[in-house]
Amino acid sequence: MNPLAMMKLKPLMEKFRNNHPKVPMFFSAASGAIEVGSVIEISVQTPDGKDICTNMRVNEDDIELVEALKNMIANY
Repeated sequence: MNPLAMMKLKPLMEKFRNNHPKVPMFFSAASGAIEVGSVIEISVQTPDGKDICTNMRVNEDDIELVEALKNMIANY
């Protein structure tokens, strides 16, 4: 990642952690449980009540990305 982009991302991540302290804790705990065959589901509920949801089954190719994200989260 571009070093300048990382510098811009750091204060945004700190603000996010302050505003939503349970979310990084959840991702930290969940990242240790993700393995091949796990299902990750993401949902969004808009203010007007519309639900948008998707899911994915983790495959071997996804594990490298999960590990990289886990390391990135641990460094913030």
